[in-house]
Amino acid sequence: MTDPTTIARVFRVVAIAETCSWIGLLIGMFVKWVLGTSELGVQVFGPIHGALFVAYVLVTLLVARIFRWDLWTTVVGLLASVPPLATVWFERHAAARGRLDVDRARPLVG
Repeated sequence: MTDPTTIARVFRVVAIAETCSWIGLLIGMFVKWVLGTSELGVQVFGPIHGALFVAYVLVTLLVARIFRWDLWTTVVGLLASVPPLATVWFERHAAARGRLDVDRARPLVG
């Protein structure tokens, strides 16, 4: 999986999945704390979101290295994992600014 196009695609998929898990967790928290009817949404989406959060952070660090991001871009990418729905915004921002262009990529080995 050292192909930059594939890695950029994985970054996009993980960013979208992390955002979807945030939505599920927020709905679950609403049902639990506001409606007070069930904890199931939090029990299901909590661990899913946690795993996708970790995956996003790891993939972001990998992408930052492969695509030669500067420190500021990397920090903003990592911070995007904290607010709800920000990972998709950051992925689109990075793509629009050329931060995911194959020409920027360098091989991991070699």
